[in-house]
Amino acid sequence: MLCGGWIQKVFQPAPHCILLEVRAPGESLCLLLSADPETARLHLVGTRLPNPPKPPPFCQYLRARLQGARVDAVESVHADRIVHLRLSTKGGPFVLEAAMTGRSADLVLRDGHGTVHKRLRQDADTAGGRDAQPTARPAKGPGAVPRAAVERDEGHRFPVSHAIERVYHERETLQAQRRLREAQLAELRRAIKKLSRRVDALRTDLDRLSKYRGYDRYGELIKANLGRIIKGHDQVTVVDYFDPTMAELTIPLDPTKSPQGNMDNYFKKHRKYLAADREIRPRLEEAERALTGLRERHRAIEAGEIEPVAGVSSTREKRSAPTRAQPRSGPFRRFTSSDGLTIYVGRNARENDELTHKFARGDDLWLHARGAPGSHVVVRLEKGASPPPDSLRDAATLALLYSDLKRSGKGEVIYTRKKWVKKAKGQPQGAVIVTQEKSLFVTLDRVRLEALKTRSR
Repeated sequence: MLCGGWIQKVFQPAPHCILLEVRAPGESLCLLLSADPETARLHLVGTRLPNPPKPPPFCQYLRARLQGARVDAVESVHADRIVHLRLSTKGGPFVLEAAMTGRSADLVLRDGHGTVHKRLRQDADTAGGRDAQPTARPAKGPGAVPRAAVERDEGHRFPVSHAIERVYHERETLQAQRRLREAQLAELRRAIKKLSRRVDALRTDLDRLSKYRGYDRYGELIKANLGRIIKGHDQVTVVDYFDPTMAELTIPLDPTKSPQGNMDNYFKKHRKYLAADREIRPRLEEAERALTGLRERHRAIEAGEIEPVAGVSSTREKRSAPTRAQPRSGPFRRFTSSDGLTIYVGRNARENDELTHKFARGDDLWLHARGAPGSHVVVRLEKGASPPPDSLRDAATLALLYSDLKRSGKGEVIYTRKKWVKKAKGQPQGAVIVTQEKSLFVTLDRVRLEALKTRSR
């Protein structure tokens, strides 16, 4: 039936499956050769399977050499689960070997001398022109189709092939569902692990800054007692007028700071707490909800309560619209410093130009990696305000990260007020002239970067 026919077309509808369209006298036949470890087989099929838009490399290789070839013989090798299709081509004789041998199943193209030219299984690829040993016989494959299944198709022209096609379609459907289930469970486990790290980082940030919750009270009490606090003392006892009983309260002091410095330090740390509560807590709550959803989906798929859906990510999160507490102004990357200040980072020359010359205000802080292409970085500041040291370090870290100095992991970053940054006339977009700049040497700190990442918007 196949012998004497001509191979008209070659398809590869699945990673381990080849379909040969053979023109036999008076009809066209489709021969399926599968090297899937679990469903390896060879039989005629009545329905052509859907194909990928672009043929895979093995299919392209067979098309170039076998289309137009004559099928001379179909032989079983030593009563083993190995079949040879002997072919005559313009390039000489070839053998397409179908080894339906369980885990080592493969489709192999050999020339007339037995030399391997191409293998279907990527892990078994052999350089062209090299001799290969005959395929060893491993454990048996999935087994034969039951006789009862064949009897159901006795009225069909090719009853055995028709029964094999029907039975293996059922097996492959179950196999595809199992593989999809395993793939989506693995995807969910990876997503749960990643999101758990994010939740832990957000909780750590929030816990670290929550201890500053009552520091505005300390600042106000120090402010009311500035005249009686002496620099060098490590504590001061004052009357707590926030307490209805007017009890005495001992406040720790930094002996290296002035009374004013201690007051400013407590107010600064309280602002950090307020920023964390405003910026980090909503993200933490959103991440915790997403984590709960991922864990519930993993449990439901594992228990068989829901079926995974092909082509749909199991970890896709619905992103809510930005709230008024988190405005999205402009197209730039946005981060929040450890002090709660917004940091803007340009993504390209056009955004750098827009960020610096249209978006930034005169008193904003401007940063850039010294002597290297990179992003413009802007820290939004109130008029007359100085950047806190931690915010300056955060912004400088981002300037280094988004520059050509990233590979070295360290470098110098310049900073100045935006009003001292001018557009360079006649130069490409993003080129500037900077005056009155200062510099800061920065290394990429993994902990700082992770904290900034969790506060990105």
